[in-house]
Amino acid sequence: MPVMWTELAPGDRAHLMRAVFATEAALRNLLQPLTLKMNLASLGNLVPHVHWHVIPRFADDSHFPQAVWGARQRDDAARVRPERFEDALAARLAGEPGAPA
Repeated sequence: MPVMWTELAPGDRAHLMRAVFATEAALRNLLQPLTLKMNLASLGNLVPHVHWHVIPRFADDSHFPQAVWGARQRDDAARVRPERFEDALAARLAGEPGAPA
């Protein structure tokens, strides 16, 4: 099982990045983060694996302007609407007009 980006086949890397970009676009359109700010991170410090974090940022999010894994600055505002996100992501991945390739 690949655990590093360079171990993925080129087609698999392209497929995974398409999913990352679709996730970012769906979250951005649904939640309207601060100046369309999104944090993208690929981490895997303890357990070898490939994954991404796609994090919309808001002026009143619990850690802003620090990194989301840093010290909490305040209580968070509730925003997540999972059912709408699933629909938005599915539309992006299905290649609806205006969806990222």
